[in-house]
Amino acid sequence: MTDVTGVSRRSVLQLSAAAAASLTLPFGGFAGAQPALKQGLSVFGELKYGPGFEAFDYVRKDAPKGGRIAFSAPSWVFNQNPQTFNTFNTFVLKGDAPPRMERCFDTLMVRALDEPDAIYGLVASGVEISADGNSYIFHLRPEARFHDGSKLTAEDVAFSLNLLKASGHPQISQSIQEFTEAKALDDARVEVVFSGKQTRQLPLIVATLPIFSKRYYSAYDFTQSTLTPPLSSGPYKVGAHEVGRFVEFHRVADWWAKDLPVAVGQNNFDIIRVEFFRERQVTFEAFKKGLLTYQEEFSSKTWSTEYTFPAVTEGKVLKAEFPDNRPSGAQGWFFNTRLPKFADARVRRALAFAFDFEWSNQNLFYGMYSRTQSFFQNSDMMATGLPDADELALLEPYRDRLPVEVFGEPILAPASDGSGNDRNLLRQASELLAEAGLTRKDGILLGLDGKPFTIEFLDSSSAFDRVVQPYIANLKRLGIAATFRVVDPAQYQTRENDYDFEVTGRRYSLSATLSDSTRDMWGSKAADRPGSYNLAGIKDPVVDALLEKALAAGTRKEMVTAARALDRVLRSGHYWVPQWNKPYHSVAIWDVFGYPDEPPFYDFPVETTWWFDKDKAAKIGIAG
Repeated sequence: MTDVTGVSRRSVLQLSAAAAASLTLPFGGFAGAQPALKQGLSVFGELKYGPGFEAFDYVRKDAPKGGRIAFSAPSWVFNQNPQTFNTFNTFVLKGDAPPRMERCFDTLMVRALDEPDAIYGLVASGVEISADGNSYIFHLRPEARFHDGSKLTAEDVAFSLNLLKASGHPQISQSIQEFTEAKALDDARVEVVFSGKQTRQLPLIVATLPIFSKRYYSAYDFTQSTLTPPLSSGPYKVGAHEVGRFVEFHRVADWWAKDLPVAVGQNNFDIIRVEFFRERQVTFEAFKKGLLTYQEEFSSKTWSTEYTFPAVTEGKVLKAEFPDNRPSGAQGWFFNTRLPKFADARVRRALAFAFDFEWSNQNLFYGMYSRTQSFFQNSDMMATGLPDADELALLEPYRDRLPVEVFGEPILAPASDGSGNDRNLLRQASELLAEAGLTRKDGILLGLDGKPFTIEFLDSSSAFDRVVQPYIANLKRLGIAATFRVVDPAQYQTRENDYDFEVTGRRYSLSATLSDSTRDMWGSKAADRPGSYNLAGIKDPVVDALLEKALAAGTRKEMVTAARALDRVLRSGHYWVPQWNKPYHSVAIWDVFGYPDEPPFYDFPVETTWWFDKDKAAKIGIAG
């Protein structure tokens, strides 16, 4: 959940191509694909960069190297935890790893962030694709090396991909089920074979998975937590660290790939330091003191009222807003529908009527936010208006299984009068609860089991208390006793992994091209799998079918149409209480950085494309 009001940033998820779930679909290969060496891959359309490109357009090619950046992680994936860590193994479910461990590992190919989904060769110089699209032969660069100087070979790649399928984090292993096997043809070529039922996206997912040293993991158990920094091959490696407090990632000055087009102008900081704090206010105090030099601010109150300390007035700390063009995705409180109390959509809808966004935005958020309505907010995949003919063609086969509202205007979150106690909305909520069979006795709402209906909001930080408490007050007016429970970060992650909660907050940040990760968020198979993103426990055959349509789309237009139909169905399920969004990043920095004029359209890669400016740092008395 974005920490727009002081909540910890634990729920911000950047769903990378590698953080995806599986889907069984027919696959016809890329249009016109023949066994010829390709330097890049894309789900739809042409590649922007030709074979002779020197660097991505969004980087400064001669960006200086050196200095450091220190921050508390604003995003994370897999088993990573922004508030603590107890393992360096980030590619399994067990343990809490520090964010940015993935920066230590090379991949066959890497994303171009100014294209929706294109990837270009890193370890792989190119790839051959069979005519049926079921076999990809990656040609490896002979100079690829691990940090101990040992050669990175096709055996390492094949070992890594097969290992991740067998024992990787569920968000990886479940995403690549239609990947059959990887095998080394010789030292320089690895063949990746698919079942024939893979999505168009899956080969790109596999090509961006981490590569491990086979020799190293023959001595270490990949499935276990470990505080031994792993042997890796990427632009950074684990440096100084203190468990649960900080970890530094040190730039590998002689990284074998530093002069490749996909790396030029990137990985400029000598040290990327990730700090760990349990509470947002402590993090802010660390930034004020200069212990952190970069802060993406998720608290609207702090952003609006607390950047008044001396370093700001003296010009040493700057505030800036950078555009966020990515789909905002779904941010809200999610009901655990595995529990009987949340099984009825009418109950879930009623509970959403008690949250007064308009009052919260005016009184808590300083008017900075817009209401989130869609699972695809801030994108063309968001459903609007009446379904068009193409959407109806997808929805009509399921008309008898869908609420009539799906075929009208898309369902919107209730808008209040801004009083904080909208009697009309609370009346509608009471009516819905009564329709669902719940009753009130002596002012207490009773569930179908005859016991008082209670709700526990679970979080890992007390900072979100000021937002939850007004919501709890409105729930009390409905006869519901709600509580806000804070647990330590490790326990919180375990409880989320095991779905041991009633209501919890989350933000899903999506990519411009839907990948298999959408199935991990909303697909039936993910609902009962520990560690999936399907917190709500959505199990709906119609949702599954529309997910398949979206991931099987042969054109972007077809994908957008299927996503809009899917959005209508998801919104009709009332699985969440939608929260809020804003289309920009609120960033505060100590004035020691340089950065390109504009970030790439599809991401905000601070740690890879910014650099430390020694002259600026000297002016404000900060050493590199």
